Amino acid sequence: MNSEPLLLATSSGDALELRPEGPWIAVNATKLESLTRSVGVDVDRSRAVTLDMSGISALDTLGAWILEKLSRKAASSGRRAEIVGIADHLSGLLEEVRRVNRHTPAPAAVPNPVLLSLNDLGKATIGAREEITIFLQMLGALFMVVIGVVRRPRSLRLTSLVYQLNRIGFQAIPIVVLITFLIGAIIAQQGFFHFRRFGAESYTVDMVGILVLRELGVLIVAIMVAGRSGSAYTAELGAMKMREEIDALSTMGLDPVEVLILPRVAALIIALPILAFIGSIAALYGGGLVAQFYGDMGPAIYVARLHEAVSVTHFEVGILKAPFMALVIGIVACSEGLRVKGSAESLGRQTTTSVVKSIFLVIVLDGLFAIFFASIGM
Repeated sequence: MNSEPLLLATSSGDALELRPEGPWIAVNATKLESLTRSVGVDVDRSRAVTLDMSGISALDTLGAWILEKLSRKAASSGRRAEIVGIADHLSGLLEEVRRVNRHTPAPAAVPNPVLLSLNDLGKATIGAREEITIFLQMLGALFMVVIGVVRRPRSLRLTSLVYQLNRIGFQAIPIVVLITFLIGAIIAQQGFFHFRRFGAESYTVDMVGILVLRELGVLIVAIMVAGRSGSAYTAELGAMKMREEIDALSTMGLDPVEVLILPRVAALIIALPILAFIGSIAALYGGGLVAQFYGDMGPAIYVARLHEAVSVTHFEVGILKAPFMALVIGIVACSEGLRVKGSAESLGRQTTTSVVKSIFLVIVLDGLFAIFFASIGM
């Protein structure tokens, strides 16, 4: 009796006889795999394969499965495969192995596209309802804290408010001026380039003045504040939530909304109109430089045309939007920060969500204000 497993192959025309011998057990797994690979080419070339198992001295589940794979390979592509010489005490094991993975997997159910769309719509509706609920809860909490501050002015944390004003207001002036200056210059350049075809270069000043004062000035600044300060608020509050500092404040009997959120939102409401005003002036100045060097329009003519084209109403329309945009940015940023779980992944996800939601809501709010002011004739 062989102490090592063997696999003898005998060819007769298109027929191939395979005769495994010796112990086909797990101890010889590497050898068994090598033997089956060595006869793979002969199996592919044969039309009929006979597997004579009378020479096997020992067999376990691994050996039986390797022989079963060899048998299935021989029976593939329409070949005829036959197993003979199975000992009585091995037939049960081989029969169990032969039943493994024989069932055909059930075809995946094709979902109804209408039901799938309705399911997606339902999930989106539930998600939107949850987002609106969280927004309104934060707005209500802020309102209650503001009432408490009005009744007890000393409860306002003035130091925190001034610090946040410095961070999101004063320190943001350089980047706001740079971006809005470039935006105003680009709008003026494009206006002169296209209006020159019709001999209406002077209308570029009208376009720059109205667009900047009514729409783009406050909108660009609000988007920048959402990306710069809103993300910082979410990251700060999220990190505090991860370190359980917010829970510690509640344990000490302090209201996190009063201590952490109110100074941040109040600073945004104060700072954003100021930044929008500074940004609008920078954009108009950028348009004036382009008018002088690209449109051959002197500063005196530019200012005079600007004075004729715009009015205080245009400025009021733009500035009135700023506090509401600041309130939306602050509520979204702080609420997303409080939703952070105990992982860095959650912090990054909520910070990204905060910026995306803030920018989206700012643009939607700007559109609603545009419709409102148009309806009342402003």
